[in-house]
Amino acid sequence: MDNKIFALVDCNNFYASCERVFNPKLEGKPIVVLSNNDGCVVARSNEAKALGIPMGAPYFKYKQLINRNKVHVFSSNYTFYGDMSARVMTSLKSLVSDIEIYSIDEAFLDISSFYYCDLEETAREIRRLIKQWTGIPVSIGIGPTKTLAKVANRQAKKYTTSNVFDIRDQSIRDEILKDLPLEEIWGISTRWGRRLRKIGVDTAYDLTQTNARHVRKTISIVGERIHHELNGISCIGIEEVKNKKNIISSKSFGRKVMLVSDLEEAVSNYVARACEKLRAQGSRAQGLYVFLRTSPFVDPEKRYSNGMSTFFSIPTSNTSKIVKEAKHLTRKLFVYGYEYQKIGVMLLDITDAENEQYSFYEYENYDQSDRVMEVLDGVNSRYGSSTLTLGAQGIKKDWRMKSERKSAAYTTNMLQIPVVK
Repeated sequence: MDNKIFALVDCNNFYASCERVFNPKLEGKPIVVLSNNDGCVVARSNEAKALGIPMGAPYFKYKQLINRNKVHVFSSNYTFYGDMSARVMTSLKSLVSDIEIYSIDEAFLDISSFYYCDLEETAREIRRLIKQWTGIPVSIGIGPTKTLAKVANRQAKKYTTSNVFDIRDQSIRDEILKDLPLEEIWGISTRWGRRLRKIGVDTAYDLTQTNARHVRKTISIVGERIHHELNGISCIGIEEVKNKKNIISSKSFGRKVMLVSDLEEAVSNYVARACEKLRAQGSRAQGLYVFLRTSPFVDPEKRYSNGMSTFFSIPTSNTSKIVKEAKHLTRKLFVYGYEYQKIGVMLLDITDAENEQYSFYEYENYDQSDRVMEVLDGVNSRYGSSTLTLGAQGIKKDWRMKSERKSAAYTTNMLQIPVVK
């Protein structure tokens, strides 16, 4: 992979930036976004970071600081954030064809074909267009490898005003790597960092100067690959998005649940969400696993945790069929007298829907089933998630997680589209 050039595009304070897109009054104001059930801080604006609010901080412990400094607090709005992420990634794909979506707010671009351009200026233009089209600010790091592009992105975000940085110059790269702790390198864990320090490797630059085979012996072949990447030798290319082999859907309840009917309702909703993801990637599941537990922090005699699985003779993506099995497993798992905190589902042994394996003993009319599911997904896509649901999913859903500070579904619910006056 000689003469490769990569760019890492990273959305700045993504969740907080999403909230600002449809509420410009939040610009320059401190923002925190909370985890499921409004428990811990999972995202912060730069202004909130400056106040000393750490990532993962329990909300109740920092409530006084948050109130005193008039920090704007939001519950996680994953549907909204997911849709905004899709808009950013679609915009990037329209500008650069070779793209790897790395996470909800990051993407690698192979910009080798732009070698003849002023790449910093090109990156600034990409950044400007993404902001114009989506409202989301991004930082862009440029490097000869994906690992160095990651380092460059860190530099762009922390130490530049343009939010763009090119690390391809050897002398500049060496100076940056001399100050870069091992754990700040993409792929280096705390445990690996300890091992490397035992052989005298304290910084990213030290790692580049160490014998590659010695690195491999000390940590692994992945470490040797990182060594080469830091030296500008590309070992990791742009990867195509692969279908998931397992899909999990699970959330903690907003209150403790003791009734099997509430558990069945909750598991039906989690199955519905998992099946949406399953159909979105054109797959079917051959198995299902349901797990149920109380809080791990209650007295030992009040704890309970268990799980069960089942397998389908014919792979399926039909929500109603999987819901039926999930409810059956839930009833088998349920033990009266416990206060349950969480239930979840995992779709197992996922296969490509275009390569069906039929059974001699059972038949499923895929055409009819797929048409019904297509209508279900189409309605929910157009009019908002859960516009059309199964009766088993319930209506009140008193068990669902707390989200008392959740912003509107600005982009996915027709009734919550902002009105300009």
